[in-house]
Amino acid sequence: MSDFAPLSYEDIAPARRPSLTEALVPVGAVVVFLGIGSGYLGLAPHGPLLWAVVFTGLFARYRFDYDWEELYDAAASGLRMGLQAILILFVIYSLIATWTSAGTIPGLMYYGLGVLSPSIFLPVAAVLAAVVAFAVGSSWTTVGTLGVAFIGIGEGLGVPAPMTAGAVVSGAYAGDKQSPLSDTTNLAAGVTDTNLYAHIRAMRFGTLLAFGLSVLAYGGLGAAVIDAAGANAAAISDPLAATYALGPLVFAPLVVTFGLAIYGIPALPALLAGVFAGAFTTMFVQGASFTRAWEVFLNGTAPETGSEVVNGLLATGGITGSAWTIAVVVAALSLGGLLERTGVLAVLAHHLAAAIDSPGSLVAGTGVAAIVTNAVTAQQYMSIVVPGMSLRSLYDEHDLKTTDLSRAVEAAGTPTGPLFPWHAGAVYMAGVLGFATSWTFVPYYFFGFLSPAVLFVMAYTGHGVDQRARTDAVTAND
Repeated sequence: MSDFAPLSYEDIAPARRPSLTEALVPVGAVVVFLGIGSGYLGLAPHGPLLWAVVFTGLFARYRFDYDWEELYDAAASGLRMGLQAILILFVIYSLIATWTSAGTIPGLMYYGLGVLSPSIFLPVAAVLAAVVAFAVGSSWTTVGTLGVAFIGIGEGLGVPAPMTAGAVVSGAYAGDKQSPLSDTTNLAAGVTDTNLYAHIRAMRFGTLLAFGLSVLAYGGLGAAVIDAAGANAAAISDPLAATYALGPLVFAPLVVTFGLAIYGIPALPALLAGVFAGAFTTMFVQGASFTRAWEVFLNGTAPETGSEVVNGLLATGGITGSAWTIAVVVAALSLGGLLERTGVLAVLAHHLAAAIDSPGSLVAGTGVAAIVTNAVTAQQYMSIVVPGMSLRSLYDEHDLKTTDLSRAVEAAGTPTGPLFPWHAGAVYMAGVLGFATSWTFVPYYFFGFLSPAVLFVMAYTGHGVDQRARTDAVTAND
C-alpha cells in the first residue's frame, strides 16, 4: 500500500483545482445523503453511497470538466487501494462457515463457557483479542474468528452481544496497532519514512493508556451491569455437545491459520489455508462428505441443534453471504477514489495545513485529518496515506520527529473506522459479528473513542511531542 501516492495540492492543474467551498460540496453531499438515507429513512448504506458516488462524479464532470474515463479511473483507484480488503471479505466469510461446520467455533464456545464467568468475561475478551491480534497482526482476522466465538460465549453467560462486540473489537484494534506484522502499522511507518520499531515504540504509551482504560471500563461494566442470574451456559453448551464431535482436533483450522500468521505468512494466504483446514476437518472429524464440506464453503451453515438460540448463533452465509458487505465496501471505495483523484482531499489537507501554527496543533490536526479521511473515503488505508504524505513536510518545518506523524495517523486513523457505519471496517465487523450496523456496538467500542482522545490530550499537553531531532529512517534500525 505504501507505493500509493495521493494527489497533492500542487499536482492539481489550477483550472481543475477546487476552492475550499467547492471541495466541501461533495463532502457535504456524502454527509447529507448518508444522514438522510441511512439515519432518517433507515435505508441500508448502499443507496446513499451510490447517490454520493453519482453526485461527486457529476460535480467533477460538469464543474471541472473531467471526462468519463478519468472518472472511471478515479473510482478504480479507490478499488485498487482496497482490493486486499475485498479479497479478505470473500475469504473470511467462507472461513467462518467452514470453521463452524468443522466444530472449531462451536468448540471455542463450548470450552469457553466452561471456564469464563459473566463478571470477568468482557475484560478477558478484550485482552485475549488484543493478544491474538498482536500475534497474527490482523484485527479483521481476530474479529472474524475469535470474535464470532466470543459472541456465542457471551450469549451463554448472559452478556449482551453489543457489549461483547465492543470489547472484542477494542482488543483487536489495540493489539493490531502494536503488532509488527500488521499491514496498517507497516503502512503508517512506510508512508511517513519512519523505522517500523521506532513507530511501534512511539505508539506504545498512548495505545496502552487507551486500552488500559478500556479494559477497566469493561471490568466495571461487567460488575455493574451484567446479571449473572441471566447466564444459562447449559442452554448453549448442551446443544453444541449433542450436535458436534468436540475435542482437540476441531481446533486444527485455528492452529493452522494462527500458526501461519505468527510465522509471518500474509493474512490472505493464511486465511485461505484456514478455509482448507476447516473443510478437511469438517470431513474427517465431523464426518461430512467432500461435497457437503464445499457446499458449506459456498452457501454457509444452517445447523439444527434443537435450540433456536444456538441455531441463530451458528448460522453463516459462506461466500454468497458476503455479497451485501462487499457491495457496501465497493461503493465506499469508489467514492473515496473519486474524492481523492478529483482533488477534494488534497484541497482539504492544504487548508488544514494553512491553519496549523504550533507543533501541538499539527499533531492534533493530523489526527483530525485521519478521522475525516476515514469518514469520507471509508477506507483505513486512505486515512493513513493521505494525511501521512500530505502533511509530512510540515513536520520537517516544525522540526518534529517522523514518529510524531506516524503515531498521529495510526492512533486516529486505524481504530476510528468502525465509528462510521459505511466504512469498510465497520461493515465488516458488523457483518461477521451478526449486526445490521456497527452503531449497535459502537457505544461499547471504548478504544475507538479513547485512542484519538489520548492523542489529542497528548498533543495539547505536549506529552510525547518531541521537537528535538527528527527520526532518521535509515539509522533508526535497532
